[in-house]
Amino acid sequence: MGSLKSKNDIKLLADRKDEYLRFEGNERLTWCSGCGNFGIQKALERALVLEGFKTPDVLLCFDIGCNGNGSDKIAGTGGITFHGLHGRVISAAAGAALANPRIKVVASAGDGATFSEGPGHLLHAVRSNYPMLFILHNNENFALTTGQASATTRKGFPMNGSPDGVVLDPINACDFVLGLKPSFVARSFSGDVNHMTDILRSALRHNGFAFVEMLQLCPTYNRATSYEWLSQRVQYLKTTPKTIEAARKAAADMEEKINVGILYQNVESPNFLERLPNRKGVKTALVDEVKAYDIKKLTSQFE
Repeated sequence: MGSLKSKNDIKLLADRKDEYLRFEGNERLTWCSGCGNFGIQKALERALVLEGFKTPDVLLCFDIGCNGNGSDKIAGTGGITFHGLHGRVISAAAGAALANPRIKVVASAGDGATFSEGPGHLLHAVRSNYPMLFILHNNENFALTTGQASATTRKGFPMNGSPDGVVLDPINACDFVLGLKPSFVARSFSGDVNHMTDILRSALRHNGFAFVEMLQLCPTYNRATSYEWLSQRVQYLKTTPKTIEAARKAAADMEEKINVGILYQNVESPNFLERLPNRKGVKTALVDEVKAYDIKKLTSQFE
């Protein structure tokens, strides 16, 4: 992976400053001070520009939640963004990715939307290997609705709606996905923009469903998982595990030694469109095959 520590990448970003500013947009950022969304957005903008994407080349899809407040704050000039329903952004993004593989589809959602509202969409996106990037903003709570516990909130900590402490064990997001035979799983930390940029660049290059978990700071509502707590526990993987079993071992610990990096990648796994017999040898995209049909003959029967 490349790194912004590289002089070449720094120069490349400087040379592509105009494109970076197009992704930046002109809207005022409204996240809380110290929110991890600031770093995640910067890392995504850097990764897209460094990988050579321009704003018209990308569809950015957002779910409901604090991450969704970024839907009007990125790709402000010439870009396309979509703000979906709670827990449903993956299905909308997957449809776009299948309809027009010439664009890069990036979807973002929080832990509440992904694991409490819409886990079925995530499950089938992984097993179908849709050609898209999905970013999980895991701040371990429903922050937009003032700090209720989500399916990834650490056990035992009081949250709004759970004043006596969360009584359920949290879902380990990467371990969950690794159990579905994925083609790409990675984890990063919103306090390290350089590392997030590297991970997202690799995910953007992946031919299939790339799942990236961002361990995201929420200084307003999640005091249990602070910057200090995470930064003391994050460990950087030096190599990518070769098997899913090894990846699950690397992903298992979320309390003491939290591994970040590419946990698993299978570059041989064909994406969904490549698996369809009726698409073999077809050069057009589905979006090119849409035709206008005159339905007056049909509707006239009901007049």
